[in-house]
Amino acid sequence: MTYLSVNINKIATLRNARGENRPSVEDVACDCEAFGADGITVHPRPDERHIRRSDVFKLRPLIKTEFNIEGYPSPEFIDLVLKVRPAQVTLVPDAPDALTSSAGWDTLKNLEFLTGVVDTFKEAGIRTSIFVDPDPDMIAGAAKTGADRVELYTKPYADNFHADPAAAVAPYTAASNTAHRHGLGVNAGHDLNLDNLAYFRRNVPYLNEVSIGHALICDALYLGLAETIKRYKKALQ
Repeated sequence: MTYLSVNINKIATLRNARGENRPSVEDVACDCEAFGADGITVHPRPDERHIRRSDVFKLRPLIKTEFNIEGYPSPEFIDLVLKVRPAQVTLVPDAPDALTSSAGWDTLKNLEFLTGVVDTFKEAGIRTSIFVDPDPDMIAGAAKTGADRVELYTKPYADNFHADPAAAVAPYTAASNTAHRHGLGVNAGHDLNLDNLAYFRRNVPYLNEVSIGHALICDALYLGLAETIKRYKKALQ
């Protein structure tokens, strides 16, 4: 089966707009699990414009499914992850001021750096995933670091899905097969939604997990959180 990890960054963005604790990211995380989510994802950024470091510590004892922390592996981020000990850490190459993730790692140019980071997390018993484009060379590089999984950057798929679904998904089918041959698990995320998720799931083998935040929270404004998670889970069957 393919797990659904709900990224709750947008809940924190809404909360921060008023400077109080409504909506509560802790309550929403627990509700997502109660409604069927298989995991919770957070992406704390240095400016704390959505998820804060304090949120990460508060969430850790509450989450009963898989906790996934995404971020650029700065010393501060590494320290946070080692203290919190989530089930999974996802390494992204974002600059501190990046609006959102926009590309995967060049795992060959950054091989030495990423290997050191992966070694640190593996020693702590934390599963490590590296955010990559659907490029065979980048996936091979990720395998050389000793990572457990890759997360495929899916915005190009989402952008081209309606024009030509088969062409849009083809690189991801190939990428997932490549990752599997290298002994890597496969995650995916970015702009996956109720329109394109089921097709992606049917055509990408070995898909362990998808992480979805922005689209899912937008859908929940109309459908409600429980119904939205139900529909995303159905798309992954």
